[in-house]
Amino acid sequence: MSDLATFNPFDPATLQCPFPHYAQMRDEAPVMHIESMGMYLVTRHDLVLQIIRDVETYSSRFGGASMPLPPDDRAKLDEVMAEGYPRIPTMLTADMPDHTRYRRLISKAFTPKVIAELEPKIREITTRLIDAFIENGSLEFVEEFGVPLPVEVIAYALNVPDDRLADFKRWSDDSIAGIGTQISIEDRIRAERGVNEYQAYFAAEIEKRKTAPQDDLLTNLLNARVDDDDPDVTDKRPLDMAEMLSMVQQLLVAGNETTTKLLTESMRLIAETPGEWDKLREDSSRAPKMVEEALRLTTPTQGMFRIATKDHELEGVQIPKGARIVIVFASANRDTELYDDPDSFCPERDNLRDHLAFGKGIHFCLGAALSRLEGKVALEELSRRIESFSLPESNEYTYFPSFLLRGLTRLDVDFVADASAQAGA
Repeated sequence: MSDLATFNPFDPATLQCPFPHYAQMRDEAPVMHIESMGMYLVTRHDLVLQIIRDVETYSSRFGGASMPLPPDDRAKLDEVMAEGYPRIPTMLTADMPDHTRYRRLISKAFTPKVIAELEPKIREITTRLIDAFIENGSLEFVEEFGVPLPVEVIAYALNVPDDRLADFKRWSDDSIAGIGTQISIEDRIRAERGVNEYQAYFAAEIEKRKTAPQDDLLTNLLNARVDDDDPDVTDKRPLDMAEMLSMVQQLLVAGNETTTKLLTESMRLIAETPGEWDKLREDSSRAPKMVEEALRLTTPTQGMFRIATKDHELEGVQIPKGARIVIVFASANRDTELYDDPDSFCPERDNLRDHLAFGKGIHFCLGAALSRLEGKVALEELSRRIESFSLPESNEYTYFPSFLLRGLTRLDVDFVADASAQAGA
């Protein structure tokens, strides 16, 4: 038990394992005001769902998931951002009806048919990555598998050439550098310069498609019209460059950062749960269940902001208009009202998909099906090629210093390869 009055989500020990604190909050203060940070944490499952569903009272136009800056630092950062295109709120940070219009345009790239057609490519990338380390008997999982798999997949979906993959990952890291962290203003500025670099690259690619269209998402966005589905609008405008760049940036980040964290944490959870790897090797159809349970327990996107649109009361707590609220998915996913023994890895649960790892409602993650598919294919192929594995003492289990995006920075794995499984077969 801890003193919730002094709770600090940036405390190193809390960042390493916030879940006991969240359990205490659910019992004692499910709506908790952290005065020093000027925000409210909502940790109970039913209350998180209530906020997600009430889009009138709780706005998603929070601007960004970075912590507020002092005026002088804000001015420095704004100066750097002004060198690029405006950061336009499109999907994650937009409300209806704008959100609906933007989401409709991008959702065509994530239909069940499109995702299913990506499976052979995902499997090809997965087996190639395994081939590269399978004879070594050990690997650093994040660098050798957890990062490159989703990066290559989303880069393929966005038609990014292989020689830009390193840039692609760097731009993604820059995009999340300030999310739920307390990094220095110098690091924030460096990250925003990286975002400007990302914008310049994709703006040039979009411009190329004006004269040389391709069968890809960038061309589709270029040809899209914002009000296509509104018969009352006769002058249907195209997306402007800032809007397109905002949408692509969200896909870039969502398409790889959270999946990297899911894959890495899945291996840790399985290693810590005796018998699960053997069960998977005996029956690969267990892979989707294991992915769902890993999503619930790890919740790579630990929470998300909302802004109160009016003064109101929530669970006896007065919330003023304009208040910044964090809905803590990671806590809701371990609520004892929803799950028995919630801290255990149990892929046989009846209500596996009731978790909120991908959010819910109008902001449900567009890339959920793609992430699930990558996780499934990864576990299938890894279990086919690896007989057994363990986590050596070299592991320090250090997590990315963000209370919103949680994932291991590295994971050392020792393994015994399955001699009967042919390379790449």
